[in-house]
Amino acid sequence: MQELMTEIVVHLSHSHQQMARILDAKRHVAVRMAQMIQTLPDEHPQLNGLEGLLESSSQVTKSVISYVNGLADLQEAMADSLTQIVKALADTDEE
Repeated sequence: MQELMTEIVVHLSHSHQQMARILDAKRHVAVRMAQMIQTLPDEHPQLNGLEGLLESSSQVTKSVISYVNGLADLQEAMADSLTQIVKALADTDEE
């Protein structure tokens, strides 16, 4: 039973590593978009008026929110899987 739990933890670890890689890619996108926004001039930017400015700002905000939500999902997934592993290990100890 202990070997099975160890194997499950290894697979969960690999899964969480892949999720972290995806989140890292999202982080790079959000950072790059923010850097692009910083290079815009403070006065008279050519963004198709106020509507273009709002749309660009909205895209950056959505990217940051997506990244933060992804971090929360990763944390929740790790907590759920570790909780299940701890419960299973506790059950095997009682037996």
